[in-house]
Amino acid sequence: MNTLVETRNLTKTYGDGELVHALDDVDLTIHEGEMMAVMGPSGSGKSTLLNMLGGLDRPTRGQVIVDGQDLAAIRSLDSFRARTVGFVFQLHNLLPTLTALENVEVPMRGQPIGRRARHDWARELLGLVDLADRANHLPAQLSGGQRQKVAIARALANRPRLILADEPTGNLDSQSGADIIALMRRLNEELGTTVVLVTHDTTVAHQTRRIVTMRDGRIVHEHGVGTAFEEDLETFLDSSLGRALLAGDGGAMMQLGAERQAVLRRLLAGAA
Repeated sequence: MNTLVETRNLTKTYGDGELVHALDDVDLTIHEGEMMAVMGPSGSGKSTLLNMLGGLDRPTRGQVIVDGQDLAAIRSLDSFRARTVGFVFQLHNLLPTLTALENVEVPMRGQPIGRRARHDWARELLGLVDLADRANHLPAQLSGGQRQKVAIARALANRPRLILADEPTGNLDSQSGADIIALMRRLNEELGTTVVLVTHDTTVAHQTRRIVTMRDGRIVHEHGVGTAFEEDLETFLDSSLGRALLAGDGGAMMQLGAERQAVLRRLLAGAA
């Protein structure tokens, strides 16, 4: 698979006195056509990483390379973002006085595309996210899930290679959130768009193909998404008890009954 995004020794620090390492020497490779989740506790660096990948912030040290281009060497990051990256945020950020169709057209303004072609493509995108019948509705006339679908259509307006989504289901009910992730999966599979999303929701993360876990500005674990059993095992092994067991802490093992100890010993032997 071709590499679309790569970070090398990516570091971001804040503060003049005691430095805060939002990102600490992060190396990450994202392949073209991949759908990947980034997880971790608040303050782990997830959103900072996403901002770096999209050129919304500059690193203190290290490189971000997107589609073979070092972002530090790009003269106009605005033009780069318009051509290459689509953003979806927890808050949809739709313009309240514009219709759904007009909101989708916004990123295309200033691009070399005529008014009619812009209009037709925006309408096609709304159809792609199942909102063709809501094209002339204002955001206030749409549900939360529908507004987020408009935001996804807007992110696709300039046919980006990469979609960066920061907690795209964070403000939605469970059914609307499931609909949004199903839509993003469909776009990834049918259009081949690379998707990187930040989430706190393990259910959302498990709908992707790879999960990267961050803690204290570093990537501490990553794995390909497997069966439900494999995912439950991964979640357990990343817990404090699971880490203690992997480290050979006999006291932790004694917290379990004899039968569970035997099962876990077999599983841990395969996971080590």
